[in-house]
Amino acid sequence: MAKSRKVNARQGKTRQSYLNNLGTNTVLVFLSLNLVLTVVLMGGLYKHASWNGVSSEKERRGTTQITAEEMEKKVSIVGPDALINLDHGDPTMFESFWKEMREKATVVIPGWHMMSYFSDTKNLCWFLEPEFANQVRRIHRIVGNAVTDDRHIIVGVGSTQLIHATLYALASTEERQPVNVVSAKPFYSMYRGITDFMKSGLFQWAGDSLSYTSGTNFIELVCSPNNPDGSIRESVLPSNSGHRIHDMAYYWPQYTPIQGPTDHDITLFTVSKATGHAGTRIGWALVKDADVARRMVKFIEMNSIGVSKDSQVRAAKILQVVSDGYEFLDSEATGGGLFHFGRRLMADRWQRLRQAVEVTGKFSLPEFPYGFCEFSKEHAQTYPAFAWLKCEDENGGDCETFFRSLKIQTRSGTHFGAGPEYVRISMLDRDPNFDEFLRRISTLP
Repeated sequence: MAKSRKVNARQGKTRQSYLNNLGTNTVLVFLSLNLVLTVVLMGGLYKHASWNGVSSEKERRGTTQITAEEMEKKVSIVGPDALINLDHGDPTMFESFWKEMREKATVVIPGWHMMSYFSDTKNLCWFLEPEFANQVRRIHRIVGNAVTDDRHIIVGVGSTQLIHATLYALASTEERQPVNVVSAKPFYSMYRGITDFMKSGLFQWAGDSLSYTSGTNFIELVCSPNNPDGSIRESVLPSNSGHRIHDMAYYWPQYTPIQGPTDHDITLFTVSKATGHAGTRIGWALVKDADVARRMVKFIEMNSIGVSKDSQVRAAKILQVVSDGYEFLDSEATGGGLFHFGRRLMADRWQRLRQAVEVTGKFSLPEFPYGFCEFSKEHAQTYPAFAWLKCEDENGGDCETFFRSLKIQTRSGTHFGAGPEYVRISMLDRDPNFDEFLRRISTLP
């Protein structure tokens, strides 16, 4: 009996051990199957998407190409009832030129590259990429539109940030009253907004420099060729007082004859209007005075802790391609490069716009003189980036409202210190939009 109880006890322990092992093995098998299933599922997910939800490289390229093709088809067809936005100076007309450049203008940036805040700690502008500075000097030397010797190059997030930085640098902190900021009418519509947006105690908008009589504490903004009317501008206030900022965003051969290099204390340029790359958001200032340049750098440091290196590298590559087109390539084979491409397109658009205006008899446009272009070595006319158009007795003098009735968005002259009978119209949009704009005004009753 005792022996029987021992045998039963051993069998019970064996059975319990078996059950325990079975439970353990079942769990292990379950975990293994779960792991395999997870790997399979993750493999499938990885096949169809990356960790951030974007398709794999091969599929991503295909999707991007399809999207680009669809977008190109979309913008190539403008219906008669579609709204045409010619309010902004979005320079998309240059897209066709850069498509032809293909890989020449392509930039690839490794993930580990340019991770530091700093570009050149020995430079006064410590966030300025050296190669971008080199290409800025090079293109000005080729075009002949600005003096760069003995100048500090300050890079900014487009001209907008540079204007802010310059106003800060020139405004004296010792003055009890804010410095007056002025510009001759019609002035660039953003000048007033840029000046007053921050409600700074250092500077304030004071309007038209032609009627300014409030003393010597002023900063005059001089845009030449002028936005919006395309005229060539000089300072109108006494040169022995105040400060000046020369905005030369449109002083490039596609818009106006180059009649020598600008030589000012502070000169602003931007990639946006030079090459069409508005989205890159890069501009630069050529500054004589080191103290002014240092204060500009301080403003940008406090405002954005520098300027994107990625954007600077892309801008440097773009400027390099433009310069290479004139220094190393056969001008006949390339059609003359970016500036010749831009000039041909602007000349054609202005000719067709003047013909449409003449046919309707409802509008008028300013005339521009011819001048000898030192860059192209020929007599040339100014073809501004914007048309400063006047409505002749249309819709009670409200030209913007009249164009809105045609589903054409423009910018009223009131934003530029002028009257509502004027509008500014961008000449830089894609061909389909510009062509439809001309069709609508040419067929007015």
